[in-house]
Amino acid sequence: MAPDCLFCRIIKKEIPSKFVHEDEHAIAFEDLNPQAPVHLLIVPRKHIAGLNDAGEDDAALLGHLQLVAAQLAQARGIAESGYRTVFNTGRGAGQSVFHLHLHLLGGRGMRWPPG
Repeated sequence: MAPDCLFCRIIKKEIPSKFVHEDEHAIAFEDLNPQAPVHLLIVPRKHIAGLNDAGEDDAALLGHLQLVAAQLAQARGIAESGYRTVFNTGRGAGQSVFHLHLHLLGGRGMRWPPG
């Protein structure tokens, strides 16, 4: 845990958030600035600044985040209509909190290319 990290503080429940999932490896909560009717953030409990900082030993954790996204998509009723999962990596890609997190977006049509 990084003491000045927003998501580490949310994980420790120092900052209130609307949790929609918790397990030993990850948490998920609603995004405060939703970009779709369903916009959740899935965050590993382990502090990893970004995808570039993940190592081989984090492979199972990265897969777990995607599986949690699929479970939440099913629970939120967007699995059949479609959804998007996104890791923003670096400032140029829009990463503003430097604790790895996966966005789950759905409930509306998505365009390609994004951004």
